[in-house]
Amino acid sequence: MMPGGLSDTKPATPEVQQIANQVKVQFEIQANMNCVVFAAVEYKTQVVAGIIYFIKVQVSDDEYVHLKVFQSLPYENQGPSLVGFQTGKTRDDPLTYF
Repeated sequence: MMPGGLSDTKPATPEVQQIANQVKVQFEIQANMNCVVFAAVEYKTQVVAGIIYFIKVQVSDDEYVHLKVFQSLPYENQGPSLVGFQTGKTRDDPLTYF
């Protein structure tokens, strides 16, 4: 992966689910949604001064959202923050930069 470029799509890991869980409330407030289901499905990363995660999350039987989450460098000791999202996605929509 070239620096600054997006990684290949990978299946979500427990670590990625934890990151999604940490920004769930931020997402629900900003999107004005209440998500009973919030399951990370797959993700891509972009290395910057930290890592940007693009995460596809299932929020209902047939609805998905794409989250853009920034995780700062470990020494900065800050949790992940939601920097953008796209709603109205399907299981088959590819994760792309936004």
